[in-house]
Amino acid sequence: MEYMIGVDVGTTSTKAVLFDDQNVVVASANKSYPLYRNLPDMAEEDLNELFEALISALSEVVRDANLSKGNTISAVSFSSAMHSLIAFDEQWEPLTRAITWADTRAVEYTEELKANGLGEQIYKNTGTPIHPMAPLSKLLWLKAEHADIYNKAGHYLGIKEYLFHRLFGSNKMDISIASGTGLFNIFNLDWDEQALAVTGVRKDQLPLPVEPYEYEDNMFEKYATLIGIPANTPFVYGAGDGPLSNLGVNAVKPGVAAITIGTSGAIRVVSEKPVIDPKGRTFTYALDKDNWVVGGPVNNGGDVFRWARDNMFDAEKSTAALLGKDSYDLLTEIAERIPAGSEGLIFHPYLGGERAPIWDANARGSFFGLNHGHTRAHMLRAVLEGITFNVFMVSLALEEVVGGLKSIQATGGFARSPLWRQMFADIFEQPVTVPEAFESGALAAVIVAQKALGKIDSLYEIEKYVGAANTYLPEPKNFEAYRELAPIFIRLSRQLQTEYQNIANYQRKHSK
Repeated sequence: MEYMIGVDVGTTSTKAVLFDDQNVVVASANKSYPLYRNLPDMAEEDLNELFEALISALSEVVRDANLSKGNTISAVSFSSAMHSLIAFDEQWEPLTRAITWADTRAVEYTEELKANGLGEQIYKNTGTPIHPMAPLSKLLWLKAEHADIYNKAGHYLGIKEYLFHRLFGSNKMDISIASGTGLFNIFNLDWDEQALAVTGVRKDQLPLPVEPYEYEDNMFEKYATLIGIPANTPFVYGAGDGPLSNLGVNAVKPGVAAITIGTSGAIRVVSEKPVIDPKGRTFTYALDKDNWVVGGPVNNGGDVFRWARDNMFDAEKSTAALLGKDSYDLLTEIAERIPAGSEGLIFHPYLGGERAPIWDANARGSFFGLNHGHTRAHMLRAVLEGITFNVFMVSLALEEVVGGLKSIQATGGFARSPLWRQMFADIFEQPVTVPEAFESGALAAVIVAQKALGKIDSLYEIEKYVGAANTYLPEPKNFEAYRELAPIFIRLSRQLQTEYQNIANYQRKHSK
Protein backbone atom coordinates (compact mmCIF):
# COMPACT_ATOMS: atom_id res chain seq x y z
CA MET A 1 0.00 0.00 0.00
CA GLU A 2 1.18 3.50 -0.83
CA TYR A 3 0.24 6.06 1.81
CA MET A 4 0.42 9.82 2.16
CA ILE A 5 0.38 11.87 5.35
CA GLY A 6 -1.41 15.19 5.74
CA VAL A 7 -0.17 17.33 8.62
CA ASP A 8 -2.21 20.14 10.15
CA VAL A 9 -0.10 22.44 12.34
CA GLY A 10 -2.53 24.41 14.51
CA THR A 11 -2.43 26.94 17.31
CA THR A 12 -2.65 24.43 20.14
CA SER A 13 -2.00 21.06 18.48
CA THR A 14 -0.48 19.30 15.50
CA LYS A 15 -2.34 16.49 13.81
CA ALA A 16 -0.94 13.92 11.38
CA VAL A 17 -3.44 11.96 9.27
CA LEU A 18 -2.51 8.84 7.30
CA PHE A 19 -4.38 8.38 3.99
CA ASP A 20 -4.38 5.32 1.75
CA ASP A 21 -4.18 5.48 -2.04
CA GLN A 22 -7.94 6.15 -2.23
CA ASN A 23 -7.60 9.10 0.15
CA VAL A 24 -9.38 7.24 2.93
CA VAL A 25 -8.25 8.00 6.48
CA VAL A 26 -6.37 5.03 7.93
CA ALA A 27 -5.00 6.52 11.14
CA SER A 28 -4.39 9.84 12.85
CA ALA A 29 -2.44 11.26 15.78
CA ASN A 30 -3.00 14.57 17.52
CA LYS A 31 -0.40 16.10 19.83
CA SER A 32 -1.22 19.22 21.82
CA TYR A 33 0.95 21.98 23.26
CA PRO A 34 0.17 25.02 25.39
CA LEU A 35 -0.45 28.53 24.16
CA TYR A 36 1.52 30.80 26.48
CA ARG A 37 -0.35 33.89 27.70
CA ASN A 38 1.97 35.03 30.48
CA LEU A 39 1.39 38.71 29.73
CA PRO A 40 -1.64 40.72 28.62
CA ASP A 41 -2.35 40.18 24.89
CA MET A 42 0.45 37.59 24.58
CA ALA A 43 -0.13 34.32 22.68
CA GLU A 44 3.07 32.35 22.02
CA GLU A 45 4.15 28.77 21.36
CA ASP A 46 7.37 27.07 22.47
CA LEU A 47 9.51 26.01 19.51
CA ASN A 48 10.71 22.74 20.99
CA GLU A 49 7.17 21.78 21.97
CA LEU A 50 6.03 22.49 18.40
CA PHE A 51 8.80 20.36 16.93
CA GLU A 52 8.37 17.50 19.39
CA ALA A 53 4.62 17.41 18.66
CA LEU A 54 5.35 17.08 14.93
CA ILE A 55 7.88 14.30 15.41
CA SER A 56 5.57 12.45 17.81
CA ALA A 57 2.48 12.73 15.58
CA LEU A 58 4.38 11.65 12.46
CA SER A 59 6.13 8.72 14.13
CA GLU A 60 2.79 7.46 15.49
CA VAL A 61 1.04 7.32 12.12
CA VAL A 62 4.18 5.97 10.43
CA ARG A 63 4.00 3.02 12.83
CA ASP A 64 0.41 2.48 11.69
CA ALA A 65 1.61 2.39 8.09
CA ASN A 66 3.66 -0.78 8.76
CA LEU A 67 6.51 0.11 6.46
CA SER A 68 8.29 -3.10 7.43
CA LYS A 69 5.63 -5.00 5.44
CA GLY A 70 6.57 -3.28 2.20
CA ASN A 71 4.17 -0.35 2.48
CA THR A 72 5.49 3.08 1.52
CA ILE A 73 4.83 6.73 2.30
CA SER A 74 5.07 8.68 -0.93
CA ALA A 75 4.78 12.16 0.60
CA VAL A 76 4.07 14.23 3.69
CA SER A 77 2.24 17.50 3.07
CA PHE A 78 1.34 20.44 5.31
CA SER A 79 -1.48 22.73 6.31
CA SER A 80 -0.49 25.37 8.84
CA ALA A 81 -1.88 28.18 10.94
CA MET A 82 -1.01 31.56 9.42
CA HIS A 83 0.40 34.90 10.66
CA SER A 84 3.07 33.60 13.07
CA LEU A 85 6.52 35.15 13.51
CA ILE A 86 9.80 33.81 14.91
CA ALA A 87 13.03 35.82 15.02
CA PHE A 88 16.44 34.11 14.66
CA ASP A 89 19.96 35.48 14.82
CA GLU A 90 22.43 35.12 11.95
CA GLN A 91 23.46 31.65 13.19
CA TRP A 92 19.79 30.52 13.30
CA GLU A 93 19.53 30.56 17.07
CA PRO A 94 15.96 31.53 18.01
CA LEU A 95 15.50 34.92 19.66
CA THR A 96 11.76 34.53 20.33
CA ARG A 97 9.13 31.87 20.75
CA ALA A 98 6.54 31.57 17.99
CA ILE A 99 4.40 34.72 18.22
CA THR A 100 1.01 33.53 16.95
CA TRP A 101 -1.88 35.19 15.13
CA ALA A 102 -3.68 35.50 18.48
CA ASP A 103 -0.99 37.76 19.95
CA THR A 104 -2.21 41.39 19.93
CA ARG A 105 0.63 43.23 21.66
CA ALA A 106 1.25 45.17 18.46
CA VAL A 107 -2.09 46.99 18.70
CA GLU A 108 -0.55 50.45 19.29
CA TYR A 109 1.64 50.24 16.18
CA THR A 110 -1.23 48.83 14.14
CA GLU A 111 -3.39 51.84 15.00
CA GLU A 112 -0.55 54.20 14.04
CA LEU A 113 -0.23 52.44 10.69
CA LYS A 114 -3.96 52.80 10.08
CA ALA A 115 -3.96 56.48 11.09
CA ASN A 116 -1.06 57.63 8.90
CA GLY A 117 -2.49 56.17 5.69
CA LEU A 118 0.38 53.75 5.07
CA GLY A 119 -1.74 50.87 6.29
CA GLU A 120 -4.31 51.35 3.54
CA GLN A 121 -1.61 51.45 0.86
CA ILE A 122 0.06 48.30 2.19
CA TYR A 123 -3.29 46.48 2.41
CA LYS A 124 -3.97 47.24 -1.26
CA ASN A 125 -0.66 45.59 -2.19
CA THR A 126 -0.69 42.67 0.23
CA GLY A 127 -4.37 41.80 0.74
CA THR A 128 -3.75 41.38 4.48
CA PRO A 129 -5.89 43.70 6.63
CA ILE A 130 -3.93 45.89 9.03
CA HIS A 131 -4.22 44.12 12.37
CA PRO A 132 -1.90 43.00 15.21
CA MET A 133 -2.26 39.39 13.99
CA ALA A 134 0.00 40.05 11.00
CA PRO A 135 3.81 39.74 11.10
CA LEU A 136 3.88 43.27 9.58
CA SER A 137 2.56 44.69 12.86
CA LYS A 138 4.57 42.28 15.00
CA LEU A 139 7.79 43.52 13.39
CA LEU A 140 6.86 47.14 14.18
CA TRP A 141 6.25 46.09 17.79
CA LEU A 142 9.59 44.27 18.01
CA LYS A 143 11.38 47.27 16.53
CA ALA A 144 9.82 49.67 19.03
CA GLU A 145 9.71 47.61 22.22
CA HIS A 146 12.34 44.89 21.78
CA ALA A 147 15.10 46.61 19.86
CA ASP A 148 17.66 44.14 21.24
CA ILE A 149 15.88 41.29 19.44
CA TYR A 150 15.10 43.32 16.32
CA ASN A 151 18.73 44.44 15.94
CA LYS A 152 20.09 40.90 16.39
CA ALA A 153 17.62 39.27 14.01
CA GLY A 154 19.11 37.80 10.87
CA HIS A 155 16.12 35.71 9.81
CA TYR A 156 12.34 35.63 10.27
CA LEU A 157 10.16 32.56 9.79
CA GLY A 158 6.69 31.30 10.71
CA ILE A 159 5.89 28.04 12.49
CA LYS A 160 5.77 25.80 9.41
CA GLU A 161 8.95 27.29 7.97
CA TYR A 162 10.66 26.72 11.31
CA LEU A 163 9.68 23.04 11.22
CA PHE A 164 11.02 22.68 7.68
CA HIS A 165 14.23 24.51 8.60
CA ARG A 166 14.74 22.20 11.57
CA LEU A 167 14.13 19.08 9.46
CA PHE A 168 15.97 20.12 6.28
CA GLY A 169 17.96 23.29 6.93
CA SER A 170 15.76 25.05 4.34
CA ASN A 171 14.74 28.72 4.26
CA LYS A 172 11.54 28.87 2.17
CA MET A 173 7.93 29.96 2.63
CA ASP A 174 5.02 28.97 0.42
CA ILE A 175 3.16 31.88 -1.16
CA SER A 176 -0.02 30.98 0.72
CA ILE A 177 1.58 31.56 4.13
CA ALA A 178 3.53 34.54 2.73
CA SER A 179 0.29 36.17 1.53
CA GLY A 180 -0.90 36.36 5.15
CA THR A 181 2.15 38.17 6.51
CA GLY A 182 1.24 41.69 5.37
CA LEU A 183 4.72 41.79 3.80
CA PHE A 184 4.02 39.99 0.51
CA ASN A 185 2.80 41.66 -2.68
CA ILE A 186 0.02 39.45 -4.01
CA PHE A 187 0.24 40.98 -7.49
CA ASN A 188 3.93 40.44 -8.23
CA LEU A 189 4.32 37.44 -5.88
CA ASP A 190 7.33 38.81 -4.03
CA TRP A 191 8.05 40.64 -0.79
CA ASP A 192 6.47 44.09 -0.90
CA GLU A 193 8.95 46.96 -1.05
CA GLN A 194 6.73 49.41 0.83
CA ALA A 195 6.03 46.94 3.65
CA LEU A 196 9.75 46.21 3.95
CA ALA A 197 10.54 49.93 4.07
CA VAL A 198 7.98 50.52 6.84
CA THR A 199 9.29 47.65 8.99
CA GLY A 200 12.97 48.16 8.17
CA VAL A 201 13.32 44.47 7.30
CA ARG A 202 15.51 43.43 4.38
CA LYS A 203 14.41 40.90 1.79
CA ASP A 204 17.37 38.67 2.67
CA GLN A 205 16.01 38.35 6.23
CA LEU A 206 12.88 36.69 4.85
CA PRO A 207 12.52 33.23 3.31
CA LEU A 208 12.39 32.52 -0.41
CA PRO A 209 8.75 32.50 -1.60
CA VAL A 210 7.84 29.21 -3.32
CA GLU A 211 4.74 27.54 -4.74
CA PRO A 212 2.77 25.24 -2.39
CA TYR A 213 3.91 22.35 -4.62
CA GLU A 214 7.57 22.81 -3.69
CA TYR A 215 9.01 19.99 -1.59
CA GLU A 216 12.15 18.94 0.28
CA ASP A 217 13.53 15.39 0.16
CA ASN A 218 16.83 15.49 2.02
CA MET A 219 15.88 15.28 5.69
CA PHE A 220 18.56 15.19 8.35
CA GLU A 221 19.11 11.51 9.05
CA LYS A 222 18.59 11.78 12.82
CA TYR A 223 15.05 13.08 12.35
CA ALA A 224 14.22 10.56 9.62
CA THR A 225 15.24 7.85 12.06
CA LEU A 226 13.07 9.32 14.84
CA ILE A 227 10.05 9.48 12.54
CA GLY A 228 10.74 6.10 10.98
CA ILE A 229 10.75 7.07 7.30
CA PRO A 230 13.40 7.28 4.57
CA ALA A 231 15.27 10.59 4.57
CA ASN A 232 14.37 11.16 0.91
CA THR A 233 10.59 11.13 1.54
CA PRO A 234 9.16 14.27 -0.12
CA PHE A 235 7.86 16.83 2.37
CA VAL A 236 5.54 19.18 0.46
CA TYR A 237 5.20 22.76 1.73
CA GLY A 238 1.45 22.89 1.19
CA ALA A 239 -0.42 26.04 2.19
CA GLY A 240 -2.16 28.01 4.92
CA ASP A 241 -4.95 26.37 6.89
CA GLY A 242 -7.60 28.83 5.68
CA PRO A 243 -7.09 28.34 1.93
CA LEU A 244 -6.69 24.59 2.37
CA SER A 245 -9.88 24.44 4.40
CA ASN A 246 -11.80 25.71 1.34
CA LEU A 247 -10.18 23.08 -0.83
CA GLY A 248 -10.79 20.39 1.79
CA VAL A 249 -14.56 20.90 1.81
CA ASN A 250 -14.74 21.40 -1.98
CA ALA A 251 -15.69 25.08 -1.65
CA VAL A 252 -13.73 26.15 -4.72
CA LYS A 253 -16.48 27.03 -7.21
CA PRO A 254 -17.95 30.56 -7.53
CA GLY A 255 -20.43 31.44 -4.79
CA VAL A 256 -19.64 28.41 -2.62
CA ALA A 257 -18.49 29.58 0.79
CA ALA A 258 -16.56 27.60 3.38
CA ILE A 259 -17.25 28.37 7.01
CA THR A 260 -14.83 27.01 9.56
CA ILE A 261 -15.32 27.38 13.30
CA GLY A 262 -12.65 25.86 15.49
CA THR A 263 -10.89 27.82 18.20
CA SER A 264 -11.33 30.82 15.92
CA GLY A 265 -13.23 30.89 12.63
CA ALA A 266 -13.55 32.23 9.11
CA ILE A 267 -15.76 32.45 6.05
CA ARG A 268 -14.08 32.31 2.63
CA VAL A 269 -14.72 31.92 -1.10
CA VAL A 270 -12.28 31.19 -3.95
CA SER A 271 -11.48 33.64 -6.74
CA GLU A 272 -9.32 33.23 -9.83
CA LYS A 273 -7.47 36.44 -9.01
CA PRO A 274 -6.72 38.63 -5.95
CA VAL A 275 -9.65 40.83 -4.90
CA ILE A 276 -9.19 43.86 -2.65
CA ASP A 277 -12.03 45.29 -0.55
CA PRO A 278 -12.10 49.12 -0.85
CA LYS A 279 -13.19 49.23 2.81
CA GLY A 280 -10.38 46.95 3.96
CA ARG A 281 -12.63 44.36 5.63
CA THR A 282 -11.61 41.15 3.85
CA PHE A 283 -8.36 39.34 3.19
CA THR A 284 -7.04 37.82 -0.03
CA TYR A 285 -4.69 34.86 0.51
CA ALA A 286 -3.21 32.50 -2.04
CA LEU A 287 -4.10 28.85 -2.32
CA ASP A 288 -1.72 28.83 -5.26
CA LYS A 289 -0.94 31.45 -7.91
CA ASP A 290 -4.11 30.57 -9.83
CA ASN A 291 -6.54 30.32 -6.90
CA TRP A 292 -7.12 33.05 -4.32
CA VAL A 293 -9.18 32.78 -1.16
CA VAL A 294 -11.14 35.91 -0.24
CA GLY A 295 -12.76 36.11 3.16
CA GLY A 296 -12.73 37.26 6.73
CA PRO A 297 -11.39 35.59 9.87
CA VAL A 298 -12.90 35.91 13.34
CA ASN A 299 -10.91 35.57 16.56
CA ASN A 300 -13.83 34.30 18.57
CA GLY A 301 -15.25 30.88 17.78
CA GLY A 302 -15.17 27.70 19.79
CA ASP A 303 -12.95 29.32 22.40
CA VAL A 304 -15.89 31.54 23.41
CA PHE A 305 -18.10 28.46 23.82
CA ARG A 306 -15.34 27.00 26.00
CA TRP A 307 -15.24 30.23 28.04
CA ALA A 308 -19.01 29.96 28.65
CA ARG A 309 -18.67 26.33 29.70
CA ASP A 310 -15.77 26.95 32.06
CA ASN A 311 -17.15 30.09 33.69
CA MET A 312 -20.93 29.58 33.77
CA PHE A 313 -21.49 25.82 33.74
CA ASP A 314 -18.91 24.31 36.06
CA ALA A 315 -21.46 22.01 37.73
CA GLU A 316 -22.60 20.73 34.35
CA LYS A 317 -18.99 19.89 33.44
CA SER A 318 -18.83 17.68 36.52
CA THR A 319 -22.20 16.11 35.72
CA ALA A 320 -21.10 15.33 32.17
CA ALA A 321 -17.93 13.69 33.49
CA LEU A 322 -19.95 11.50 35.88
CA LEU A 323 -22.28 10.47 33.05
CA GLY A 324 -19.39 9.79 30.69
CA LYS A 325 -20.82 12.40 28.37
CA ASP A 326 -19.14 15.18 26.41
CA SER A 327 -19.67 18.45 28.28
CA TYR A 328 -20.29 20.38 25.05
CA ASP A 329 -23.06 17.95 24.08
CA LEU A 330 -24.71 18.51 27.45
CA LEU A 331 -24.48 22.28 27.08
CA THR A 332 -25.92 22.09 23.58
CA GLU A 333 -28.93 20.26 24.97
CA ILE A 334 -29.40 23.09 27.49
CA ALA A 335 -29.18 25.75 24.76
CA GLU A 336 -31.72 23.88 22.62
CA ARG A 337 -34.41 24.48 25.25
CA ILE A 338 -34.30 28.21 24.52
CA PRO A 339 -36.11 29.57 21.44
CA ALA A 340 -34.26 31.15 18.52
CA GLY A 341 -33.25 34.69 19.40
CA SER A 342 -32.77 33.89 23.12
CA GLU A 343 -35.86 35.96 23.87
CA GLY A 344 -34.12 39.19 23.00
CA LEU A 345 -30.70 38.57 24.55
CA ILE A 346 -27.73 39.48 22.31
CA PHE A 347 -24.08 38.57 22.87
CA HIS A 348 -21.11 40.17 21.15
CA PRO A 349 -18.37 37.52 21.28
CA TYR A 350 -15.31 39.76 21.21
CA LEU A 351 -13.45 38.21 24.17
CA GLY A 352 -10.14 38.26 22.30
CA GLY A 353 -10.51 41.46 20.32
CA GLU A 354 -11.73 40.91 16.77
CA ARG A 355 -10.48 40.63 13.26
CA ALA A 356 -13.18 40.67 10.56
CA PRO A 357 -15.32 42.58 10.05
CA ILE A 358 -14.43 45.34 12.56
CA TRP A 359 -10.64 44.71 12.71
CA ASP A 360 -10.34 46.05 16.25
CA ALA A 361 -7.99 44.34 18.68
CA ASN A 362 -9.49 46.45 21.48
CA ALA A 363 -13.00 45.01 21.00
CA ARG A 364 -14.53 43.37 24.08
CA GLY A 365 -17.50 41.06 24.62
CA SER A 366 -20.88 42.08 26.00
CA PHE A 367 -24.40 40.85 26.71
CA PHE A 368 -27.14 43.25 25.65
CA GLY A 369 -30.83 43.08 26.57
CA LEU A 370 -30.58 41.17 29.86
CA ASN A 371 -33.78 41.19 31.88
CA HIS A 372 -35.28 39.30 34.85
CA GLY A 373 -36.55 36.55 32.59
CA HIS A 374 -33.15 35.53 31.27
CA THR A 375 -31.27 32.54 32.70
CA ARG A 376 -27.87 30.95 32.19
CA ALA A 377 -29.46 28.86 29.43
CA HIS A 378 -30.47 32.04 27.60
CA MET A 379 -26.93 33.36 27.98
CA LEU A 380 -25.54 30.12 26.60
CA ARG A 381 -27.72 30.17 23.51
CA ALA A 382 -26.97 33.87 23.04
CA VAL A 383 -23.24 33.01 23.05
CA LEU A 384 -23.71 30.52 20.21
CA GLU A 385 -25.94 32.92 18.31
CA GLY A 386 -23.47 35.78 18.84
CA ILE A 387 -20.62 33.82 17.30
CA THR A 388 -22.88 33.00 14.34
CA PHE A 389 -24.19 36.56 13.93
CA ASN A 390 -20.61 37.80 13.84
CA VAL A 391 -19.68 35.41 11.01
CA PHE A 392 -22.89 36.47 9.24
CA MET A 393 -21.76 40.09 9.52
CA VAL A 394 -18.49 39.10 7.81
CA SER A 395 -20.47 37.39 5.05
CA LEU A 396 -22.30 40.63 4.27
CA ALA A 397 -18.97 42.36 3.67
CA LEU A 398 -17.78 39.41 1.61
CA GLU A 399 -20.86 39.57 -0.62
CA GLU A 400 -20.11 43.23 -1.36
CA VAL A 401 -16.67 42.23 -2.60
CA VAL A 402 -17.25 38.98 -4.51
CA GLY A 403 -21.03 38.75 -5.04
CA GLY A 404 -23.78 36.65 -3.51
CA LEU A 405 -23.28 33.32 -1.79
CA LYS A 406 -25.08 30.28 -3.21
CA SER A 407 -24.32 27.66 -0.57
CA ILE A 408 -22.19 26.98 2.48
CA GLN A 409 -19.81 24.13 3.19
CA ALA A 410 -19.16 23.82 6.93
CA THR A 411 -16.23 22.36 8.79
CA GLY A 412 -14.49 22.60 12.14
CA GLY A 413 -15.60 21.59 15.61
CA PHE A 414 -18.96 23.38 15.35
CA ALA A 415 -19.89 21.22 12.34
CA ARG A 416 -20.32 18.29 14.73
CA SER A 417 -23.19 20.08 16.52
CA PRO A 418 -26.64 19.75 14.87
CA LEU A 419 -27.87 22.80 16.81
CA TRP A 420 -25.03 24.98 15.57
CA ARG A 421 -25.40 23.75 11.98
CA GLN A 422 -29.10 24.60 12.05
CA MET A 423 -28.33 27.98 13.61
CA PHE A 424 -26.02 28.84 10.71
CA ALA A 425 -28.63 27.75 8.16
CA ASP A 426 -31.29 29.89 9.90
CA ILE A 427 -29.21 33.04 10.37
CA PHE A 428 -27.68 32.88 6.89
CA GLU A 429 -30.93 31.65 5.28
CA GLN A 430 -28.76 29.32 3.21
CA PRO A 431 -28.40 25.54 3.01
CA VAL A 432 -25.47 24.37 5.13
CA THR A 433 -23.73 21.18 4.02
CA VAL A 434 -21.34 19.25 6.23
CA PRO A 435 -18.89 17.05 4.30
CA GLU A 436 -18.25 13.50 5.48
CA ALA A 437 -14.53 14.02 6.00
CA PHE A 438 -13.78 16.10 9.09
CA GLU A 439 -10.03 15.97 8.32
CA SER A 440 -10.51 18.54 5.56
CA GLY A 441 -7.23 20.42 6.08
CA ALA A 442 -5.12 17.26 6.04
CA LEU A 443 -7.02 15.89 3.02
CA ALA A 444 -6.45 19.14 1.12
CA ALA A 445 -2.74 19.01 1.96
CA VAL A 446 -2.59 15.49 0.50
CA ILE A 447 -4.34 16.67 -2.69
CA VAL A 448 -1.67 19.38 -3.00
CA ALA A 449 1.01 16.70 -2.58
CA GLN A 450 -0.58 14.56 -5.31
CA LYS A 451 -0.47 17.51 -7.69
CA ALA A 452 3.10 18.30 -6.66
CA LEU A 453 4.20 14.75 -7.50
CA GLY A 454 2.26 14.66 -10.78
CA LYS A 455 -0.29 12.08 -9.61
CA ILE A 456 -3.20 14.40 -10.48
CA ASP A 457 -3.51 17.36 -12.84
CA SER A 458 -6.02 19.52 -10.98
CA LEU A 459 -7.00 20.39 -7.42
CA TYR A 460 -10.62 19.79 -8.48
CA GLU A 461 -9.88 16.07 -8.09
CA ILE A 462 -10.88 16.59 -4.48
CA GLU A 463 -14.55 16.42 -5.56
CA LYS A 464 -14.19 12.64 -5.73
CA TYR A 465 -13.32 12.40 -2.06
CA VAL A 466 -15.57 14.94 -0.32
CA GLY A 467 -18.99 13.45 0.35
CA ALA A 468 -21.94 15.34 1.83
CA ALA A 469 -23.10 13.82 5.10
CA ASN A 470 -25.92 16.24 5.93
CA THR A 471 -27.52 19.37 4.52
CA TYR A 472 -29.44 21.66 6.86
CA LEU A 473 -32.14 23.92 5.44
CA PRO A 474 -33.36 27.16 7.04
CA GLU A 475 -36.45 26.88 9.22
CA PRO A 476 -38.82 29.85 8.64
CA LYS A 477 -39.91 30.11 12.28
CA ASN A 478 -36.28 30.57 13.28
CA PHE A 479 -34.96 32.82 10.53
CA GLU A 480 -37.85 35.23 11.05
CA ALA A 481 -36.64 35.77 14.63
CA TYR A 482 -33.06 36.19 13.46
CA ARG A 483 -34.06 38.68 10.76
CA GLU A 484 -35.27 41.01 13.51
CA LEU A 485 -32.20 40.56 15.72
CA ALA A 486 -29.43 40.70 13.09
CA PRO A 487 -29.76 44.45 12.40
CA ILE A 488 -29.65 45.19 16.14
CA PHE A 489 -26.51 43.07 16.52
CA ILE A 490 -24.83 44.90 13.62
CA ARG A 491 -25.80 48.41 14.79
CA LEU A 492 -24.58 47.66 18.31
CA SER A 493 -21.23 46.42 16.99
CA ARG A 494 -20.68 49.79 15.33
CA GLN A 495 -21.93 51.89 18.25
CA LEU A 496 -19.84 50.08 20.84
CA GLN A 497 -16.65 50.60 18.83
CA THR A 498 -16.40 54.14 20.15
CA GLU A 499 -15.73 52.78 23.65
CA TYR A 500 -13.69 49.65 22.94
CA GLN A 501 -10.33 51.37 23.21
CA ASN A 502 -11.29 53.04 26.49
CA ILE A 503 -12.39 49.82 28.18
CA ALA A 504 -9.41 47.90 26.76
CA ASN A 505 -6.98 50.52 28.12
CA TYR A 506 -8.71 50.35 31.50
CA GLN A 507 -8.36 46.55 31.54
CA ARG A 508 -4.68 46.70 30.61
CA LYS A 509 -4.08 49.22 33.38
CA HIS A 510 -5.83 47.17 36.06
CA SER A 511 -5.29 43.63 34.82
CA LYS A 512 -3.56 41.19 37.16
